[in-house]
Amino acid sequence: MLWNQFDTKGKDGMTCEVIDIKGWNGDTINAYVARPGAQANGAGIVLLHHMPGWDEYYRETARRYAQHGYLTICPNLYSRLGSGTPDDATAQARAAGGSTDDSVTGDAAGARDWLKANGAGKIGITGTCSAGRYTFLVACRDTGYDAAVELWGGGVVMKPEDLSPSRPVSPVDLTKDLSCPLLGLFGNDDQNPSPEQVDIHEAALKAAGKEYEFHRYDGAGHGFQYYDRAAYRQEQAMDAWSKVWGFFDSKLTS
Repeated sequence: MLWNQFDTKGKDGMTCEVIDIKGWNGDTINAYVARPGAQANGAGIVLLHHMPGWDEYYRETARRYAQHGYLTICPNLYSRLGSGTPDDATAQARAAGGSTDDSVTGDAAGARDWLKANGAGKIGITGTCSAGRYTFLVACRDTGYDAAVELWGGGVVMKPEDLSPSRPVSPVDLTKDLSCPLLGLFGNDDQNPSPEQVDIHEAALKAAGKEYEFHRYDGAGHGFQYYDRAAYRQEQAMDAWSKVWGFFDSKLTS
């Protein structure tokens, strides 16, 4: 369903709650779930949150996906690392070294399994910033997704000196294993990823013969969809949302 195309006489709605799921290593983690009502399209979305944490922006984003018909789950990737307000939990998570590539992949798999158990057919995965990196990483490491939307994924292209025990691989090196179509949205004023890094990312996708679409926005930097921050760029953000809906609708509901 495209932006603002709902039926004003319709009986759509949603229910939202925090649930517990099994994540990486069998750990119990919590997750925010938004279930669509009459507008449900039968597909599901795993929504990975950014480094600022499992915050209000991501709860609102989960509800936006549900409004557009998608059964949506946003796992708390910091669940085992901290608690309190989103800022408090994020500070604790950072002090503990943050999430690992393995834990995010496992937590995403737990969220995907929950979607399947609750009736979702095809499943997409998406996230912004560091979660854009995780989106691409997970789509390369796990064959359980039908489409991926990477939003300004910082750290997809990494230098050897930037690798660490928790992030031991540059995801671009896994491009040959990408298991589903990919949409990437980027700001040309961003430096993480920089336009040069996006070029490297795109060249790897072309070389591997992967199905992808990249769109780049002039006048937009990192986080241009974040309406709660100075980085917000309304025109670019809304065009990007239209591309997200068009891509997921075509890959997951047709």
